[in-house]
Amino acid sequence: MQTEILIAGFGGQGVLFAGQLLAYAGMENGLEVTWIPSYGPEMRGGTANCTVIISDEEIGSPMVRHPKVLMAFNRPSLDKYESSVAEGGLLVVNSSMVDRSVDRTNIRVVALPANDLAENLGDKRLTNMVMLGAMLANQPVLPVEALEKALENHIPERHRKLLPSNIKALQKGATFKVVGVK
Repeated sequence: MQTEILIAGFGGQGVLFAGQLLAYAGMENGLEVTWIPSYGPEMRGGTANCTVIISDEEIGSPMVRHPKVLMAFNRPSLDKYESSVAEGGLLVVNSSMVDRSVDRTNIRVVALPANDLAENLGDKRLTNMVMLGAMLANQPVLPVEALEKALENHIPERHRKLLPSNIKALQKGATFKVVGVK
């Protein structure tokens, strides 16, 4: 079983940390992983994306052309990567930042207002955890509990106080399911 995941958005949305956390969780569960970040020169507001591959056998190449999963945190990411999702794949869309519907009809789609949900939980920086929870609920590459454990092990000390909120955000996102196939 190999799952290729592309996570894309603006810098500052936690895109790279979400991918890194997935990679850590995969490693801690005995799986093979790759994590490749990509970002523009801007600190915040520029483009950022990463690819994560999680597999139960050796990964032949870290390059991903047609990911099984796309997590689109904003409209430019949806516009750029929607067409690359593998047929039958999963597209998780942050509808708080995307003002159009998905064009594809041969993929599964979960649209959730991740920014709004994060703000309701008390911190817009939780958007990435809400998105991760939704992805894992619909593409069970790892259990949500594996991400909770990885958070405990890898959240930076300066953000330790946010651990309970991050776990709540993962769990909130996991309540969102694909509503039929697009």
